Amino acid sequence: MREIDRLKNFSTRGLKALALFLVVSSAAWSKFPFLPAAETVTALLGPPPSARIISTVLLIYTFFAIALSVARLTSGIEHRSSFCHVGYLTSFYLFYYFGNTLEDNFLAVCGAGITILGTESYRIWNYCSEGIAEKKEAAEYVSRVGRHPPKE
Repeated sequence: MREIDRLKNFSTRGLKALALFLVVSSAAWSKFPFLPAAETVTALLGPPPSARIISTVLLIYTFFAIALSVARLTSGIEHRSSFCHVGYLTSFYLFYYFGNTLEDNFLAVCGAGITILGTESYRIWNYCSEGIAEKKEAAEYVSRVGRHPPKE
């Protein structure tokens, strides 16, 4: 039963990451009012990469993140990567912000984030649903037969 509770709690991890990403996206939509001006940061650190380079990297990242998530889905792997994606996507928002191109590229990052985190959320939910079903079947078998089911 402990394992079922753990899987139930874990099944919401993807949705929590998606909710966090939406909070970050709201801050990005408001042009990060709590951050210093982009000119201040670029004067200190130098100019960010061009918007074209950032967009190319975003496209590559999105493709491989989705491919990796689908591979994990088909393999049935329990991997806790959702919150890492929020960090990576936030960095894309920040690069666009510091390059003064966030307004033009907001929807690209937001769409990529919702797609990636939606895929991850489904993968985690699917993994947990299958695990819960297996644990419930095993518990029913024990209550009927009085011993654990044979390993396949």
